[in-house]
Amino acid sequence: MTDDAVGYYTPGEPLVDTKAPEGPIAGRWQDRKFEARLVNPSNRRKLSVIIVGTGLAGASAAATLGEAGYNVKSFCYQDSPRRAHSIAAQGGINAAKNYKEDGDSVHRLFYDTVKGGDYRSRESNVYRLAEVSTHIIDQCVAQGVPFAREYGGLLDNRSFGGVQVSRTFYARGQTGQQLLIGAYQALERQVAAGTVETFTRHEMLELIVVGEGEGRRARGIIARDMVTGAVETHLADVVVLASGGYGNVFYLSTNAMGCNVTAAWRAHRKGAYMANPCYTQIHPTCIPVSGAHQSKLTLMSESLRNDGRIWVPKNEADCDKDPREIPEEDRDYYLERIYPSFGNLVPRDIASRAAKNVCDEGRGVGPAVEGVRRGVYLDFAAAIERLGRDGIEEKYDNLLDMYERITGENPYEVPMRIYPAVHYVMGGVWVDYDLMSTIPGLFVTGEANFSDHGANRLGASALMQGLADGYFVLPHTIRDYLADGPFETIDESHPAVVEARASVQQRIQHFLDVKGTRSVDSYHRELGNIMWEYCGMERTEDGLKKAIDLIRTLKDDFWRNVKVLGTNESLNQSLEKAGRVADFIELGELMCIDALNRRESCGGHFRTESQTEDNEALRHDDLFAYVAAWEFAGDGEPPVLHKEDLTYTAIEMKQRSYK
Repeated sequence: MTDDAVGYYTPGEPLVDTKAPEGPIAGRWQDRKFEARLVNPSNRRKLSVIIVGTGLAGASAAATLGEAGYNVKSFCYQDSPRRAHSIAAQGGINAAKNYKEDGDSVHRLFYDTVKGGDYRSRESNVYRLAEVSTHIIDQCVAQGVPFAREYGGLLDNRSFGGVQVSRTFYARGQTGQQLLIGAYQALERQVAAGTVETFTRHEMLELIVVGEGEGRRARGIIARDMVTGAVETHLADVVVLASGGYGNVFYLSTNAMGCNVTAAWRAHRKGAYMANPCYTQIHPTCIPVSGAHQSKLTLMSESLRNDGRIWVPKNEADCDKDPREIPEEDRDYYLERIYPSFGNLVPRDIASRAAKNVCDEGRGVGPAVEGVRRGVYLDFAAAIERLGRDGIEEKYDNLLDMYERITGENPYEVPMRIYPAVHYVMGGVWVDYDLMSTIPGLFVTGEANFSDHGANRLGASALMQGLADGYFVLPHTIRDYLADGPFETIDESHPAVVEARASVQQRIQHFLDVKGTRSVDSYHRELGNIMWEYCGMERTEDGLKKAIDLIRTLKDDFWRNVKVLGTNESLNQSLEKAGRVADFIELGELMCIDALNRRESCGGHFRTESQTEDNEALRHDDLFAYVAAWEFAGDGEPPVLHKEDLTYTAIEMKQRSYK
């Protein structure tokens, strides 16, 4: 098979995770914890940690490391740590507790996650995630997180896509909010104790890397006070990025508008590899686009697929009708028809592609946007008949109320309309088993790293990974690195610090001086259209090459013609957006190169050139069973591709089937 991306990148040396343990998989994490060196309590007080991001991964890490006695600085661009985007998660958090006695186990959660990720995730990391999951629930219950309970008082579970057991713990449709409040309370306890200092409305704009070659280390960040415009230097012994994902590269996504890639991308440009950047999660249950005026999309929890049935009319002529007037025999419950074993609970990538296919056939429902109906029905009529309206309200009332407020339609009376949308990214900064990037001293947790989900994330696993990394993984692995500290004392006069500050100030001044004619948002929207059209749910060689050319042209125009009003010495959202969109443009080009190199279909990443006879995704394990880790080679230079081979010893790699 030819490499479609020849000429777009430079081949690099193979990459090996030197921290990955060996031996029986069930004992690897225990072995690594024992091997990791310790830092005694008195020495911890001499060590400092910077954590960027206060979502579940960042807040839990800051609270845990503060409790351990380290000096922690916590940064977020929101006005409160409680505004981190983890608060928007709805459906639940997975854990292999087997409370339902339905056959669940740590090994089954491990298996489901690797299979759900289409065999493109690391075996050791996923097993550790499944193993640690059982501790997360106990931790959160102890914090007072109000998980749903059964009649007898025990914690309740529900099912999510890609599995045949009930392992998802939930707090109605606001699980992320309740978990974040728990982590936030733990964080604020350490703020009161004096071990954690928080910096709200501060955006990281550069990573400080000191030293050369094997002696280089991440030692701090340059941050901008978003209220005053002051550019500040913050130094520490180690830096942790917990800054979330980059789904907003598509402009329209379920992410909050502030979510961005800048912290991770600044680290990438300083030497941190970006792994599998083209791996994007398309969530099947989002409120459809209603017109060109929108700037974001709204997620409807995957938990709704437990009781809602998904269908479209069998006949295109019925798509204009009121759905209540379409008789049962004229409805196509296509997921139940195509995938009888899993039905409406197939994984997100399968459900998303199936929805796209029926809409492409002309059987989409709802208002036509730009001449095409992009929507399918999620119908609760049968569930209401079975459980009663009160039963559905008890499970999903806040979600259904949110849907009605946004669409003006009552989902208890009229089937909901949903359609896939960008939701999460499985790609991110490359990290080893210890969660350290290719820059020593730079650790990356949660959605900001690539490590656990492969080509597709199972529902309710994002909250699991964020809390696993912050509460139970990073605190063990970071101490092995900090055992060599405290490191050399540096101050703002150090050449690396001076260079980092100067680059930030020069970049800010450029945006203010250009005085072009196009708004930042117009560039962001155009980039999003390119990415969705050519690097979204379906990709082709020609389309990806076209996208790369379009993005390069857009980048050139952006730097010459962007219009940023105001000054740096005050709150300036246009200036903030300019820096973020500049990084999104560069990321978008790398995502397309990564997708061009991977001439296979896996997860939700469908290459038209690689499909089975019945149009399912077709992997090529002999050629693409690797992590693609990209190194920044300099402005205008092709990126360098390092491949980390994926090997499985405890699970068989095979083509997925949910039929």
